[in-house]
Amino acid sequence: MKYEYDGPRESASVTRRFDATSERLFDAWVEPETASKWLFTTITSKAEVELDTRMGGSYTITRRRGGKQYVAVGKYLEIDRPRRLVFTFAMPQFAADADTVIVEIMPDGDGCTLTVTQEGLRPGYATSTVKGWSKMFDALAQALR
Repeated sequence: MKYEYDGPRESASVTRRFDATSERLFDAWVEPETASKWLFTTITSKAEVELDTRMGGSYTITRRRGGKQYVAVGKYLEIDRPRRLVFTFAMPQFAADADTVIVEIMPDGDGCTLTVTQEGLRPGYATSTVKGWSKMFDALAQALR
């Protein structure tokens, strides 16, 4: 059931260091083969990914779990390889609104630090959002090996 909400919003951030170059980490967000292994999915599943990674381009990520299909969609708002990526995130089957995801990558020695901030969350969703990104980061680390 879709549900519209126009009340206050929150944000949540997650930071993790990866043993990969900034370019390699950035590309994991925008190359379908790698993104399908971790983005909006987990280590034990794989998603179908369609990415039009250009300013104003859109994406669709479809994942099946427990006999159900989950679809995430959005548009790219900012692309600054290998430092920053900003896009909208929505799951239209659940809600009519969209969040904004800000990806920031900073070199850190022989690796880099990734910070993801998701803005526009409904109150009460910050904890589950952090948990979700943390699980995805586990899958991302495995995909980068």
